[in-house]
Amino acid sequence: MHNHFRVFRPGYPLVAALILLTLLLSQVGSHARDLLLDEAELVPVELATVGIAQPTGVPVVLLREPESGDVVPIFIGPNEARAILQALSGTTTPRPMTHDLMDDVTTALGGTLERVFVDGLLAGTYMGVMEFRVEGRDDPVRVDSRPSDAIALAARTGATIHVAPEVLQAGDDLRYEPLHDDQVVTAVGVTVVEATGELREALGLPDEPGVLVSDAIGEAADAGISAGAFILEVNGEAPERPMDFLHQVRATPQGEPVEVVWWQDGKRQSASLSTDVPDPRRRPKQPQQGITL
Repeated sequence: MHNHFRVFRPGYPLVAALILLTLLLSQVGSHARDLLLDEAELVPVELATVGIAQPTGVPVVLLREPESGDVVPIFIGPNEARAILQALSGTTTPRPMTHDLMDDVTTALGGTLERVFVDGLLAGTYMGVMEFRVEGRDDPVRVDSRPSDAIALAARTGATIHVAPEVLQAGDDLRYEPLHDDQVVTAVGVTVVEATGELREALGLPDEPGVLVSDAIGEAADAGISAGAFILEVNGEAPERPMDFLHQVRATPQGEPVEVVWWQDGKRQSASLSTDVPDPRRRPKQPQQGITL
């Protein structure tokens, strides 16, 4: 992973936070804009993971679209790729990085990021909007944004992500590969990582193929899946790597639930999970207990 992503530039987190601070204090600002199409036309998606476009080696964020089962890649920068992976894995840093600081500033000013839109393509450039709720205002504040920044912030706040149909179609022919190291993948509200030998020994996991759960939200959490669970089967197949888990979920026939079997607390358990995007929930600021990634 470290071969693909550069470190953050010094001072950039402060600049980004000050821009957001100015925007929220003005409550609208010059960066506000309307959506490029009616919001009813936008499709809800789930943030799945980060991959590498081929043959260019440029990072892409992968979004799962439940209705079709497609996984849609969108080009992003290396800094945003790292920020998204940090949020998915629950990694914290001694001092807040760019998007952590933006989240903290938004909260301190009484704002909440509720929705993120990737609402079109203009001259080959993805267009994005962040929608905030601000104390004292009846109407939401919509802010023009790079989709990569908006998605990185959504990964921290639990904001929903909505994408224009033309953006979904634009990624149909784009080839991508998963990261070879540090894979962390989310589907149907379940975030999984590779079950390394060290983790298997520490957690007493079964000697079977599977992937380790680091977080679960929505219906999956209600079913009892939580950090430390070991996913054994998805629709009758064993996922050996995190990306296998995503591909097995996306292969679920339309309109049918995902059948998941997992091991936890010394016993096998199973559940049928909807392929819909789960209800958003703010991700914990600290990694869940029992898992060290």
